[in-house]
Amino acid sequence: MINLIKKISLSIVILFSITGLASAETTISAEGQYIFNTLGFYLGGVLVAFMAAGFCMLECGLVTTKSVSTIAAKNIGKFAIASIVFFLCGYNLAYGIPEGGYIGSFKIWSDASEIGTGYSDYSDWFYQAMFVCATVSIVSGAVAERIKIWPFFIFSAIMAAFIYPISMGWQWGGGWLATAGFSDFAGSTLVHACGGAAALAGVIVLGARAGRFGKKGETKSLVPFAASSIPLVTLGTFLLWFGWFGFNGFSQLAVGTFDDITAISKIAVNTHLAGAAGTVTAAIVTRLIGGKTDIIMMLNGALAGLVAITAEPLNPSPILAMVIGSIGAIIMYFGTKFLESKCIDDVVGAIPVHMFAGIFGTLVVPISNPDTTFGTQLTGVLSVCVFSFVLSYIVFRALKATIGLRISAQAEKLGTDVAEVGVKAYAIRD
Repeated sequence: MINLIKKISLSIVILFSITGLASAETTISAEGQYIFNTLGFYLGGVLVAFMAAGFCMLECGLVTTKSVSTIAAKNIGKFAIASIVFFLCGYNLAYGIPEGGYIGSFKIWSDASEIGTGYSDYSDWFYQAMFVCATVSIVSGAVAERIKIWPFFIFSAIMAAFIYPISMGWQWGGGWLATAGFSDFAGSTLVHACGGAAALAGVIVLGARAGRFGKKGETKSLVPFAASSIPLVTLGTFLLWFGWFGFNGFSQLAVGTFDDITAISKIAVNTHLAGAAGTVTAAIVTRLIGGKTDIIMMLNGALAGLVAITAEPLNPSPILAMVIGSIGAIIMYFGTKFLESKCIDDVVGAIPVHMFAGIFGTLVVPISNPDTTFGTQLTGVLSVCVFSFVLSYIVFRALKATIGLRISAQAEKLGTDVAEVGVKAYAIRD
């Protein structure tokens, strides 16, 4: 009996020793955390960068064959322009905001990396720059096929340098929304609704494509406006979905601890399930209402689900994440029909996907996050959306009144590829 007790005691001692050793081994030094966090920002930025390709492919697929080359030029152009202006002034406008303030400083970004910050400033700038590029991309698809390319580039520069950084900084930069208790984990409002509001301003100022709606406002047949390539739209959606794991996952902003890695893993699951639920819901809704399973609505349903969960992808259970994704897709579907009824021509469905679903996702954050309230969330949504819409509307109106915004009727008939870039995407077919 005594020997048995000794053996049990020895086993307990060994067990605790092993546990203590394992615990010690999982404790990372400050330098180690710096390395892992920096690597996390880098990898997250690379994943979000894939979303630029996703937006480009989705837009190229949804426009007509006469505008594909222009879309490609717009996407590579705004990707470069947005990055440069964010470096020159955008970053410090966002992250130079005093606590509880409204605007940062007009300074060129500079490195201030040290062990104490927990990560390289270079990696942080890179990650945040990819978010800027994603926000501007939302506008591109909505105003496609009738906007001049250089006015769009100018708007992209203003959006990336001022509009997005200022409103984003109100929360992520420690501004007044952050101190008020507003919560938007990865940007349902700060990125997606902000971009959607800017897109709404653009399509209102531009007007619809020629012949898109009848004299009485009815939606005309899409045959003259048929999507150039459904496979490209599908590829674009998958690339965006893939990039979303970096967009949401690495918004945890740290990978150096057990809790951080666990959180990122849960975020990935919730993000994926929300997108999946949005896809299936859109398929069911279109089948029940229209009698056919609409592939474009399915793809936008996936994106709407992903947008909706972005405001809070960590706290919800997987079941709740799927519910949020499903409702986001339903909002997208009826939002699309509503815009069409008002003769608002959003070529890719950017406004219902990003703005409408983004607003919904932000407003339901209190369901899973008790640290915020519906009133605070509503304040944040209204502030960001109104700010983005009003400033974007002013910029678009100013561009229209000075250098011109919309291509001519003749150019629109020929197609933007001929009129704007001089290169046909599908020269053999045409």
